[in-house]
Amino acid sequence: MPTPSQPGSGATGDIPDDAGAPDAPVTGAATSTSSSTTEGATATAPKTASSTARAADAAPARTPAEQTSAERSGAGTAVGKGASALRRRPWIAALFLLPALVVLGALVVYPIAYSVFRSFMNADGSSFVGLDNFTELFTDDSTLIAFRNNLVWVIVAPAVCTALGLIFAVLTEKVRWGTAFKLLVFMPMAISMLASGIIFRLVYEQDPDRGVANAMWTTVHDTFAETSPWPDARPRTDAPLTISKGAYTTKDTVDAGSPAYLPLVGIPPKEAGDAAAAKKPAKAEGGRITGAVWLDFVKGGRSEHGVIDQQEKALAGIKVEAVKDGRKVAEATTGEDGTFTLPAAADGAKLRLPASNFAAPYNGIDWLGPTLVTPAIIGSYVWMWAGFAMVLIAAGLAGVPRELLEQARVDGCNEWKVFRKVTVPLLAPVLGVVTVTLMINVLKIFDLVYVIAPGATQREANVLALQLYLKSFGGSPDQGAGSAIAVVLLLLVVPVMILNIRRLRRESRR
Repeated sequence: MPTPSQPGSGATGDIPDDAGAPDAPVTGAATSTSSSTTEGATATAPKTASSTARAADAAPARTPAEQTSAERSGAGTAVGKGASALRRRPWIAALFLLPALVVLGALVVYPIAYSVFRSFMNADGSSFVGLDNFTELFTDDSTLIAFRNNLVWVIVAPAVCTALGLIFAVLTEKVRWGTAFKLLVFMPMAISMLASGIIFRLVYEQDPDRGVANAMWTTVHDTFAETSPWPDARPRTDAPLTISKGAYTTKDTVDAGSPAYLPLVGIPPKEAGDAAAAKKPAKAEGGRITGAVWLDFVKGGRSEHGVIDQQEKALAGIKVEAVKDGRKVAEATTGEDGTFTLPAAADGAKLRLPASNFAAPYNGIDWLGPTLVTPAIIGSYVWMWAGFAMVLIAAGLAGVPRELLEQARVDGCNEWKVFRKVTVPLLAPVLGVVTVTLMINVLKIFDLVYVIAPGATQREANVLALQLYLKSFGGSPDQGAGSAIAVVLLLLVVPVMILNIRRLRRESRR
């Protein structure tokens, strides 16, 4: 009988493979010599290898779940060898971590530990006082003001910065020059806190000629409110005028037969340099009252009191009232030449120059006064850090799926609803990170308060970090109390840091 390996002549058979399964049928006589078999195997090997390589390239990558245990164990061999090497020689990892640990210990761990220790000692560190320093903190008025101001900072500054950053980030996506605007808003971040403090110390100057804030404010105010023309003017001591509640009234009544002369002094010649020359009033007609108000002064003293000289200047824009029995019966305003004319009803009345003619000019807002010093400093902080919030929120906004926004618009939502119902909820994680980061930052605020707040109102603007400095290195240094403030400040910062770390870990797991 013919065997499977050697079929008989003219017979067709199947050749089993190594696993016993039949291969494709073979037609014709099989060659039984070993040399022909060897040559066939040699010729087939290169084809098989190339076919296998092409199949491996064409096969899709398998997931870890589809891999066999042998493949997975082979893939983790390198990692396992590295881990085992570190377990056998842990000093290698310690050697690489040592520089960082030394720096961390010297700059963070040691100062914290020493501050905690020093907070239980007296001012010079010679004796142990227990919790006396902490008791003093909560009974000292300056420290309580610092606690109050820090609370205001933590609530207001991060909220305003985050809100402005969100508005800027959303709106700049809708304009062509959004990138340029973001650059301008972010530029203050390149300025140090000290430099920003100096800038805003000048911005908040009370004098409108120096402070930008009051220059703008007084310009707007003077546009809608009347200002006194000659605030420094006053009569001579020997002039026929009496003063009452800032107003000047003639001692005698006037009549139509004789003009009224109302000389004033106290105005610097430079301020009246552009004024017109004073003129004598014309003769009254029809029972009317005429008169003149002028600067009765000539540089060098070459003038006669109460008489209009050629070089003396007219005072234009001054209101003149005719008063009978305390009641105003007529009113006029001096012209460019300083003269005025009252109707016949003023005959027999006294003339009064109201106090509004001499009221001090509006000097703006006292930005650095006791009431507004803290909001003013917070404003300078917002100027610096709103750009930081805007950049982070804009990065988060770039990852918001646009199809969700478009779907909301298709469903009939206006832009305000899209912003409130879609954009803000999607940006909630980013807004949380920005807010918490700014809260940690404002708890340690020092530079702006120290530079901007003047000495007279520094107590009203005080914060914990500044109080720490003043207690430790002020006029009567007490480093025990200063260290206690540092410990309290650390205890206030740590919970916020833990909250931020947990939030970041939660986001990384998603």
